[in-house]
Amino acid sequence: MSDLVSSGALNLASLALSFLLLLVGLVLWFFVNRASSRANEQIELLESLLDQQKRQNALLRRLCEANEPEKKEEDAPKAEEVEEDDKDDFIRLVAER
Repeated sequence: MSDLVSSGALNLASLALSFLLLLVGLVLWFFVNRASSRANEQIELLESLLDQQKRQNALLRRLCEANEPEKKEEDAPKAEEVEEDDKDDFIRLVAER
């Protein structure tokens, strides 16, 4: 009789341990799956941000290229004027005695 009770208790303990391991496995799977889903969402958001930044950079380059020729023609001083300004600046740096 004691053999039947001990074998029944052993089977019950084995069944409880199996159920507990299954429960722990399901909880772990839930958290891993949840973290994976969040990571995928973040990756999608980062990729969309990268795409938008690339478009903005392309637009900024086009705007800068469109404005560059006008500024170069207006702001480009003549070489003679630059040399004269350099001479004046050098004289200003020398202390008078």
